[in-house]
Amino acid sequence: MTALHHRPARGAVSLLVPLLAGGVLMVALGVYGRVHAPTGFAVGVAGFSAALPMKVWLTTASAALAVVQVVSALSMWGKLGVDIPAGVHRWSGRLAFLLTIPVAFHCLYALGLQYDVPRVMVHSLLGCFFYGVFTTKMLALRKEDAPGWTLPVIGGLVFAALVGLWLTSSFWFFTAVGLKV
Repeated sequence: MTALHHRPARGAVSLLVPLLAGGVLMVALGVYGRVHAPTGFAVGVAGFSAALPMKVWLTTASAALAVVQVVSALSMWGKLGVDIPAGVHRWSGRLAFLLTIPVAFHCLYALGLQYDVPRVMVHSLLGCFFYGVFTTKMLALRKEDAPGWTLPVIGGLVFAALVGLWLTSSFWFFTAVGLKV
């Protein structure tokens, strides 16, 4: 059988539903963010001076927890020589994700998807990508027949998207405005 007629491995096929679901969510968020009329206000900012510092600090905390995710994943895969309990990975991931929800809600509902300023456009697209690839990762977790590269690659994409979000929001804020709460 030629390479042209070679059937994909069953494991790779099992990723079609997670990839499709993540792609649909990514596009849906982008479309919603673009067609929804921004309200200018979405969530309360309890403890913060304004919405932007709230988003910046929640994103920073989420990015810090994403570093914990990478370190604990490396430990779980035996790459560090240190045994970090799997619960650290699960709970840091859950908390990191939860911290992104008010940020994303505010971004989509209050501001919408914007593309007038390059930094903001990249940030908007990365936000949609982050939730799409996160959805793909969560759905792929239970796929026991998935290829061995699945979780490291998709987890790496989640991490890269979150770092990109942090760079285009929090880092920009800290360098342009300062350490404001």
